[in-house]
Amino acid sequence: MFPKSSACFRSRSTSSDPMLARLSRLPFLLMLFGLSGVAMALPALYAGSLHDLHEARAFFYSAILILFIFSLIALAMSDTGREPRTVDFLVSLFLAFVALPLVLALPFWWGLATTTYFNAYFEMLSAFTTTGATLFDPGGRLSPSLQLWRGLVAWMGGLMMWIAATAVFAPLSLGGFEVTARTQPALGEGGQDHVDAAHPMKRWSRGALALVPVYTGLTAIVWVLLLVLGERGLTSLMHAMAVMSTSGISDVGGLAQARAGLGGEIILFLFMLFALSRTTFSAETGTLRRDNVLRDHEVRLGLLIVVMVPAFLFLRHWLGAYEVNELQDARAALRAAWGAVFTVLSFLTTTGFASVEWQTAQDWSGLGTPGMILLGLSIVGGGVATTAGGVKLMRVYVLYLQGLGEMQKLVHPSIVVAKGSENSRFQRKGSQIAWVFFMLFAMSLALISVVLAGLGAGFEDAMVMAIAALTNTGPLVSVAAETAIDLAKQSEAVKAVLCAAMVLGRLETLAIIALLSPELWHK
Repeated sequence: MFPKSSACFRSRSTSSDPMLARLSRLPFLLMLFGLSGVAMALPALYAGSLHDLHEARAFFYSAILILFIFSLIALAMSDTGREPRTVDFLVSLFLAFVALPLVLALPFWWGLATTTYFNAYFEMLSAFTTTGATLFDPGGRLSPSLQLWRGLVAWMGGLMMWIAATAVFAPLSLGGFEVTARTQPALGEGGQDHVDAAHPMKRWSRGALALVPVYTGLTAIVWVLLLVLGERGLTSLMHAMAVMSTSGISDVGGLAQARAGLGGEIILFLFMLFALSRTTFSAETGTLRRDNVLRDHEVRLGLLIVVMVPAFLFLRHWLGAYEVNELQDARAALRAAWGAVFTVLSFLTTTGFASVEWQTAQDWSGLGTPGMILLGLSIVGGGVATTAGGVKLMRVYVLYLQGLGEMQKLVHPSIVVAKGSENSRFQRKGSQIAWVFFMLFAMSLALISVVLAGLGAGFEDAMVMAIAALTNTGPLVSVAAETAIDLAKQSEAVKAVLCAAMVLGRLETLAIIALLSPELWHK
């Protein structure tokens, strides 16, 4: 009786809204192309308000062209009849990161008019993968509308990854979900039809309805708070979008030129915490209740790193201050401590903002803080199913548990470790899968570094660029190296390798390998 009523419900809903049913059959990549055309209206209007008619026309004409092509293709493919599978969405995500920046680069290239299309593609790919690396001086060639477009593209890329975690990665046990015991998204209160939960497009629609208001609302809150603190309108919006997407894109080149001051950094710090774990903003993945955020292993490990690494840096600073007889300068000590705490969280979440006091801390101590620490933090990365890149805190925690268990066996070879509630969240072979991913990440890093070095980059620069691309932490090229790396001076081949590395880092190696698995295509 229940299956019959469910079938009747589905038939009535489909017949009552045939347009929605047709749209659900459109390729996901095609829908992203249409949405990108709609998004171009915002920088077009902004450029028009600034009386920059050339860039306004560039965005407006590009939007019309893209929407016209989208409409023609959608009309031809709207009645294909085949329902999309989950693997189709994974393929669409891969193609979106490769092909969609070609479309996003059109108004950027047209509006700037002094660069190559490949450079515009690199810029848009870097933004869409939330890497945030740039070829241009923010205060130089790029106009406010082009800066807004960079930030908006990164913001949309972060939102897409939020939704894709529930709709694509969780059902396929990828993106960090491969180590958890519960990978399927929760069905919500009251339960829902199991067909809705299994349908890829319905999972995507439900994820969008749940997460778009949260993502947009958090961004708006940061924007308003920064405005209240006296920040410029465009800068406050750019920094709000940069924090929520963990792209680190700024129209003024970072926090040093911002007007919000310490209060602005505190606001950004608080909202960067959302990149430590998905449980801070969503509970639909079925892992923990939202009132148990502090019991989340990723949150605990992230906060531990945010406390321990600055404490280590502060100890070095303290010893440096003792040597130069500034031990009594408590104010300088507090400023140094804050600079370390903020910057550590920023690079752990792969946002890449450096505190204004980061340089103050080094000046106070008389010691230069090595960029290797920032590189290590970016490799660790943020939480699973967030906009952060890197290896992810969940995998690091699973590897820690495995190492702890092996050390216990060394002391007590016959010990039998029971699976308690603390470990019930992870799969039995989760540590093996996490180790496989870590090794794949290490091999990818080594390969990309060797290729970049072979193309003419110095060894240190090649390592920094490879880590920045694989972890989607573009600001590393300006902070981690001894001297800032100018990506604009790199060869086209180096830029192409970085583009491939950014896509690989965003989708992760296991997802790319899964696309080559015949078993996945039979699901």
